[in-house]
Amino acid sequence: MNDTVKRLSVLMATAFVDMIGFAMVFPLLPYYARRLEAADWTIGWMIAIFSIAQLAAAPLWGRLSDRYGRRGVILMGLTTSAIAYVVFGLATSMWWLFVSRLVQGIGGGTTGVLQAYVADVTDPKDRAKALGWLSAATGAGVMLGPAIGSLAFGLGYAAPGLFASALCLCNIGFAARWLPESRPERDETRTRRSVRSMVVEIVLAPRAQVARLVWIYAVGMLGFMSMTAVLALYLQDEFGVTESTIGIFFVYVGALSVVMRAVLLGRLVDWLGEARLMRVGAAVLAAGLFMLPFPDSIVPLAVVITFTPVGTACLFPATTALITHRAPDEMRGQILGVAQAFGGAARVIAPLWATATYDALGHALPFHVAGLVVAGVMILAFAVPTREVAEAPA
Repeated sequence: MNDTVKRLSVLMATAFVDMIGFAMVFPLLPYYARRLEAADWTIGWMIAIFSIAQLAAAPLWGRLSDRYGRRGVILMGLTTSAIAYVVFGLATSMWWLFVSRLVQGIGGGTTGVLQAYVADVTDPKDRAKALGWLSAATGAGVMLGPAIGSLAFGLGYAAPGLFASALCLCNIGFAARWLPESRPERDETRTRRSVRSMVVEIVLAPRAQVARLVWIYAVGMLGFMSMTAVLALYLQDEFGVTESTIGIFFVYVGALSVVMRAVLLGRLVDWLGEARLMRVGAAVLAAGLFMLPFPDSIVPLAVVITFTPVGTACLFPATTALITHRAPDEMRGQILGVAQAFGGAARVIAPLWATATYDALGHALPFHVAGLVVAGVMILAFAVPTREVAEAPA
């Protein structure tokens, strides 16, 4: 086993366990909030506060990782998440649930650092595949986490959060022992751009290559997270799904995501290339989101929902890989962190409008609008060249 494979294996194991903890508690949030007599629109704010914190933290984590290394930042993010899960488990009011989501969002801002780690240790031609493997590891965590969370819930209200925290602490020990630094040599003399200047340039020059890719990532995330924000509510209201059975749906979707990202994504990249695959992913995801409210029984729903993991598995890793190709090595973590911040802004907006619309205008409308939003992403993706074009990053 060569050094690159070893590093990726440890990173994927770390991301896998981290996502198990996240996925243990996330599907339970609407149920916990409703037990505390929260309105559905309040649930939207509770989901959004995670992304607000992530939005603020992601570029800073990325900048720190560019300057001091990826490993230490990853360990700090894991430690923050462990604290958040304890707060979640012991929360007795909506305010404490909000605090747990805020702290967890700070820890969750290291996604761009994980992606930068992958880019550090892989060749450009293998980057989309490796990012797909990382996504497969997190997808496997999404698949198993809800099932474990549902089982832990049987042990008591606090059990899922406390179990997730204990798992996260074990993960910190594992990563501290086995995860090596991916950037042993750093050039401290290079001029570094501020996070603010990058954000301003992406907003003011959206047609630049990196900026366009960041917008594709963010708007695609807006559509996907709009669906995610109301899915548990929809399953409960339309199909009678509860805390004890919600895990089944996430296992199913997670299994599809793992197969796509670990087995099929590399072949699709070789066949279509990253730019074309990004377009295909946007089209499939748009169709899946728009059609999701149409089934009136579980079996047709299971068929339609397959479009979501297939579409996201193509869209997001391909987009991220294209960003890394156009980002200079010494700023890769910061640029990916800025991309995550724009994605974080989408994650803030998505649950707010989706839960308010779901509550006031009907259960199907958020899914239809989300599908139309991602259809717009497909149009943006056709402006991305299929061949590499040299350009200064945004």
